[in-house]
Amino acid sequence: MPRRHDDLFGRIASFPALHAAARRAIRGKRRKPGAAAFMAGLEVELLQLERELTSGRYRTGRYLAFEVHDPKPRMVSAAPFRDRVVHHALYAVVGPLFERGFIHDTYANRVAKGTHRAVARYERFRDRYRYVLRCDIYRYFPAIDHAVLKQDLRRRIGCAATLWLLDTIIDGANPQEPVDTYYLGDDLFEPYRRRRGLPIGNLTSQFFANVYLDGLDHFCKEVLRAPGYVRYVDDFALFHDDPAVLEGWRALLAAWLAGRRLSLHPRKTLVAPTRHPARYLGFELLPDGRRRLPEDNLRRFRNRLRGLRDRWRAATIDRKTVDQRVTSWIAHAEHADTWRLRHAIFRGGWFAPAPGRPRKPGPSPAAGCCAGAPGTTIRRTSVPPTATGTTPATGTTMPASGLPVRPHAGAGASTDTPGVPRCVQGGS
Repeated sequence: MPRRHDDLFGRIASFPALHAAARRAIRGKRRKPGAAAFMAGLEVELLQLERELTSGRYRTGRYLAFEVHDPKPRMVSAAPFRDRVVHHALYAVVGPLFERGFIHDTYANRVAKGTHRAVARYERFRDRYRYVLRCDIYRYFPAIDHAVLKQDLRRRIGCAATLWLLDTIIDGANPQEPVDTYYLGDDLFEPYRRRRGLPIGNLTSQFFANVYLDGLDHFCKEVLRAPGYVRYVDDFALFHDDPAVLEGWRALLAAWLAGRRLSLHPRKTLVAPTRHPARYLGFELLPDGRRRLPEDNLRRFRNRLRGLRDRWRAATIDRKTVDQRVTSWIAHAEHADTWRLRHAIFRGGWFAPAPGRPRKPGPSPAAGCCAGAPGTTIRRTSVPPTATGTTPATGTTMPASGLPVRPHAGAGASTDTPGVPRCVQGGS
């Protein structure tokens, strides 16, 4: 039994802790109306939060739920900013207590981990073993059982006030999509009596998701003794040289997950030879060590690029915002063999790759993504085959490689010439 920690609440609900949490929560959200209003009256808001927490009157606010379709339809819920401040204050104290018990090979929502390190770890095991058992949990976030999660939290936390706050956040979750799955011993109404589901988008939800599957990690490493194992949220893989062993593990994993009221996804759980290409965490991994971006990822980025172009023409977006949107995709794409692809998309523009031969995927110098000088991109110019195996036209990529000049009032500036757009010669 792990050690249970007490006397934590004073480090969560104090004014200094809430102030530091607000500074963390505001990063990247200063232009959001709710965040800006909170920060405008920061001291008053924090004192009010401190009083509510210490008196036990704190209640979570109403979530703003919306559906996203990138890359698949799912519901995302945004908590009020004051609740996000509480989430950050809580996680700063409670998170490290559980982090000590996590295994090395779980990579989601942890410092010095992330998708790219998970992909590298997957490739390392792929090159070492002949078969892989790829697993995915069916509707993971909507299926997380509140009673089971609260029991997990009580294994390490003994502070009654902190447990009250954790329970308040869990109970305050908005309804998620239904997962009407029956397990051994359930009666007809059991799935409808139990509270389930965590909102995607919360810092605490990401933390709870890791806590909920921490037992799975230890089961795979210590009971099954899998020689190769890697997990990112609910997507995990086990490696072995014998496919029969992996098939046996699949049955054991299904039984273990059923004890936590979870199920393996029937279509996404399979045993496959590692010599076959695989798609993992946004990359297509080839047996020869190459990585490609999936076609749907490139298509979504091209669509976003068109939107940036249109907003730039309408003068509703500045260069800083364009830089942030485009360089975030570049930072991901640089981890695959995409030098030629990025050269085709951004040729001669702000984000043109640094000249020279393509290099091995991985982190790059900060200047690498923006080394090109402003210039033009002619539509439908043929380019060498890219890393995705296609030869795309560059007409849809103009927004970042050369954004059109905005007409100046009274200057008699013309609109863009079809085919060869005019380009920015400097900042926004």
